Amino acid sequence: MTPQSDEDEIWRQIVASFHAPAEETSAGQPWPDRENITPRSGDQRDRDDLADPLGERALADGGPPAAGRGGDLHPDADGDDDDDHYVPPPPPPLPKVELGTKIAWLALFGGPAYLLLAALLRWPMDGWILFAAVAAFIGGFVALVVRMGDGPPKDSGWDDGAVV
Repeated sequence: MTPQSDEDEIWRQIVASFHAPAEETSAGQPWPDRENITPRSGDQRDRDDLADPLGERALADGGPPAAGRGGDLHPDADGDDDDDHYVPPPPPPLPKVELGTKIAWLALFGGPAYLLLAALLRWPMDGWILFAAVAAFIGGFVALVVRMGDGPPKDSGWDDGAVV
């Protein structure tokens, strides 16, 4: 037989067994026996909880699922157990902004904001007002770019490695 005919025969066997019933596992379970859950005590409620994990039996009876009876999907709804929750540390304080930087930001946004507000409210705009608003925008932008600084930090030493 050629390798191609062997493959064809194997393929025919796979197709023929497609509709055949699957092999039965132990006790009809699709998982190993060691993964079965056993009740913690001989109490009938524990067995009922294992059989009805979402509390559908209690909902069918007209009552809400009881806490601790398997029907409570959110056992920590009251927030009693804070040990399992991550509480981040308080954020560090914001850095102090110099007066020159504050004025530059005010000029950068203040000039166009004034022009927009004046146009919407139809305020009369003289030539010097337009010039001041545009000059404030350009001056604020230039001041922020100049203050930005692109060099390495002063305390980086002689070998600061790659600077991105």
